[in-house]
Amino acid sequence: MAEIVDARGLSCPEPVLLTLETIKKLGKGEIEILVDTDTSRENVSRAAQSMGWQIVEVQQEEAWYRVKISKD
Repeated sequence: MAEIVDARGLSCPEPVLLTLETIKKLGKGEIEILVDTDTSRENVSRAAQSMGWQIVEVQQEEAWYRVKISKD
């Protein structure tokens, strides 16, 4: 089961910092990051890729995004 980082309502760089903290804690696996702005979605995706994680899927929900990342 994926770890969930709920960063909705937070301004950058907080979503990125929470994502990086979770990446460092887990080391590998799956993480779902919930954000509510285009900027946060892009910044979280870029940060994850820079750490060697893959963007599995980006889903737009009603007023927010679910970014799924993984690393084996």
